[in-house]
Amino acid sequence: MNSILLPLTVNNVEKEIKVNHVYCIGYAGRNIEKTMEHIIELEKIGVPRPAEVPTLYPVRRNSLSQTEEIEVLGDKTSGEAEIVLVFGDTEDEVYITVGSDHTDRSLETIDINQSKQICDKPIAREAWNLNHVIDHWDDLILTSQVYLNGEWQNYQEAKINEIIPLNEIKGFLNKKDVSFKNIVVFSGTVPLLEGFKYGSKFKMSFIDKVRSTELHAEYAITRLDSEE
Repeated sequence: MNSILLPLTVNNVEKEIKVNHVYCIGYAGRNIEKTMEHIIELEKIGVPRPAEVPTLYPVRRNSLSQTEEIEVLGDKTSGEAEIVLVFGDTEDEVYITVGSDHTDRSLETIDINQSKQICDKPIAREAWNLNHVIDHWDDLILTSQVYLNGEWQNYQEAKINEIIPLNEIKGFLNKKDVSFKNIVVFSGTVPLLEGFKYGSKFKMSFIDKVRSTELHAEYAITRLDSEE
């Protein structure tokens, strides 16, 4: 199997993590009732109901992007700040960072997995050791902003206690026979503040107030079909 190398800076140390597979976990909300409400809302705009909750979507290894720009088709693509788990060569080598499950929302109404495949998945260049944050996992905060109409607008902001806990993420991956070696997993997002917005830039942060530090990434969204 061909692999890619993902560069990450962890505690000011440059690393290259071999990646064999990349996955996105969808519908990973901790509150099942709210998750079902979200599924029903999506059904109303044409997004098919998932066969199971949570749902595992394999995505392209080469979709991982740290280039600060992605290219898309159409005006209905948008990002979502996500917990990203990066598993190295051993079970003890696990990192956590922030990424964006950028998705084609128009294609999502036809085929959810295809909508995830067609867009690159931006990911931060820095990461934390998982064991440095595991004892205050639920206090970590995900935020994002979208650049729209000439200004940055708040898009997401919540503690990750909105998402299923880490042991359930691992349990779900075990259930799907996913090996915890050389994989990247987009492991869930927090609710949108005001619904989908489609801007020309997206930025996201993973905030650790306990350790007074954060991870950050930003990217431009360039339309290949734009007349500009």
